Amino acid sequence: MDPLTTGALGLALMFALILVRVPIGIAMGMAGFIGYAILGGVKPSLSILVSEPAGIIANYEFAVIPLFLLMGSFATAGGLSAEIYRLAHAFVGHRRGGLAIATMGGCALFGAVCGSSPATAATFGRVALPQMLDRGYAPSFATGCIAAGGTLGALVPPSIIMIIYAVLAQVSILDVFVAAVIPAIIAVVFHGIAITVYTRFVPEAGPAGPRTGWPERWKVLRESWAVLVLLIAVIGGIYGGIVTVNEAAAVGACFTLFLALLRQRLSWGSFLHALGETATNTAVIYLIIFGASIFSYFFTISGAPQVLVSTIGAMEVPPLVIIFALLVMYLALGAVFETVSAMLITLPFVLPLVVSLGYDPVWWAIVNIVVIELGMITPPIGLNVFVLKGVAGNIPLGTIFRGVSIFVVSDLLRLILLAVFPVLSLYLLTS
Repeated sequence: MDPLTTGALGLALMFALILVRVPIGIAMGMAGFIGYAILGGVKPSLSILVSEPAGIIANYEFAVIPLFLLMGSFATAGGLSAEIYRLAHAFVGHRRGGLAIATMGGCALFGAVCGSSPATAATFGRVALPQMLDRGYAPSFATGCIAAGGTLGALVPPSIIMIIYAVLAQVSILDVFVAAVIPAIIAVVFHGIAITVYTRFVPEAGPAGPRTGWPERWKVLRESWAVLVLLIAVIGGIYGGIVTVNEAAAVGACFTLFLALLRQRLSWGSFLHALGETATNTAVIYLIIFGASIFSYFFTISGAPQVLVSTIGAMEVPPLVIIFALLVMYLALGAVFETVSAMLITLPFVLPLVVSLGYDPVWWAIVNIVVIELGMITPPIGLNVFVLKGVAGNIPLGTIFRGVSIFVVSDLLRLILLAVFPVLSLYLLTS
């Protein structure tokens, strides 16, 4: 069997295994192992089965994943999510739709601590949703804001998915973080505009709350010192060149642990729970990366990516048209798969194609994350919506999807903007 046919069959086998509910990391690893065994023999394939995971575990840059996950767990235990929301609410909660804007701002800030889209949606579903409903917010609007706000968790540095992409695509983690700054600001602004426009036409969906006076605002600001210190230490340290990404992750994990202990929020049981949650999430992510690495090795050896690049390169189609075709594909994948899975399944053949079209791989990291995150709030299987449904209880899925619709439109406009104007992502890197 020729290598190209083997590559195509390996890709088909991977998707077939996923469809029968084999875990994604195992499905990718099995397809890669079997495909490489056909091409190079069983012994070399067994060697890859050992060497690829060992190389990933030994990779210094991947150490940031468990550290940032641990930081998120300790931050949640220390009550930082509620503190972030209280801070945002004090300054904008009095406006029409103010609680929704506060939720978006809170999700963006918590995303900088947590780095996970579903975790951000779940956390703010517990923190913000009860208050929004108590203030008379429409259930569809309240849940839609939180589900959409959760997508900011993957776009605001430091983000786990950005780190994974950077390491596997062999680009600088810091470059990807810097490239995400302007798109993250655009995301928050676009969501804020969507909220403002919607509440202007449907004012009963997000009624204004009581104004918080400046003495109370200063009090909340003083009480939120931990949030500000954490953001300065982690994000400021990275962008200021004071610490590396790994060191910032370690500082963040230690600081949030100290904070949780200082506030007496961390019992022995919750400490073990945070460690167990981090270990479980790390194992799941590493398993997916292991499988993706094995499959990527096989798929590259098969020559399929090179054939794809040369075939599309021979077509007289503008590069932007191909990019938009890829974005449509990712919208469908993002509706079904979690962000890490959707990206790693396609990275072996999509990244070479994007680079061959003359686009920067750092720019593609941002666009890729944005489109997959958009898929996570898109029917029929928007993962963030289902996560929020688990928190919201008796609010129907259809109600949440209706509330998300205005943010889907906002995100589509933002995606088109970032795709058509790469300079928005690359400006800070080139200036």
